[in-house]
Amino acid sequence: MVELNKFYIGESVKWMRDNLPDQFIDLTITSPPYDNLRTYKGFEFDYEAMLKELYRVTKDGGVVVWVVNDATVKGSETGTSFKQALCAKKIGFNLHDTQIYYKNNPIPTAGKRYHQHFEYMFVFSKNSPNTFNPIMEDCKYQGVANMKNRGQEGKLEYVKIKRTKTKKIGNVFKYSIGGGITTNDTIAYNHPAIFPDKLVEDQLRTWSNEGDIVFDPMCGSGTTCKMAWLNNRNFIGVDISEEYINNICIPRLQEYGW
Repeated sequence: MVELNKFYIGESVKWMRDNLPDQFIDLTITSPPYDNLRTYKGFEFDYEAMLKELYRVTKDGGVVVWVVNDATVKGSETGTSFKQALCAKKIGFNLHDTQIYYKNNPIPTAGKRYHQHFEYMFVFSKNSPNTFNPIMEDCKYQGVANMKNRGQEGKLEYVKIKRTKTKKIGNVFKYSIGGGITTNDTIAYNHPAIFPDKLVEDQLRTWSNEGDIVFDPMCGSGTTCKMAWLNNRNFIGVDISEEYINNICIPRLQEYGW
């Protein structure tokens, strides 16, 4: 049996085949390489093989959060994000939610299009999720109210509803990014693509409970593993790059008592 709360160096698909049993992982949070926006030391990536193995090792009711975006090539977005989402559905995952990772302060872009502010966070579930701990916010209005609604025939009618004190937040998650903002861990910026600590924590708390096993098969700078460790989850981090594991992930986690 694989040891928890450890990092492993290896090609992730092969590593999963060799080391993880069926239905072992509660939650995966990962951001795969997409198109050629980053070189990642020249390593190749087969998203279909990766998704097939993730489906096998994910528990029934488990979740995979897949953070991805598209490059623009010859004036057209590649659609890589949608291809990967449709591939996951074909394999057997439910596309449980399509969330938006919105960047409050992205780097301005040139060209005949608006600045790119967001990436997709596809939430793939193996059947219905076992765990859902929604982030809540206060309602602006409370009490009983008459609301206009269209019935089956399309006519407006009044419906009496009781507003609650709190409600689930929407599925657009907004984060500021940049040096000292994405994370306070200076060492993490030695990796070419990191996502915010808070992004991982929000997804982690939503789709898992304390003691669950959280996985990142392309752990890069170790953000998923760090936030799992700090939130009393078990983690497994795998990356093909020995440099990323030994020079970023391990020393980064050691700063937090790992």
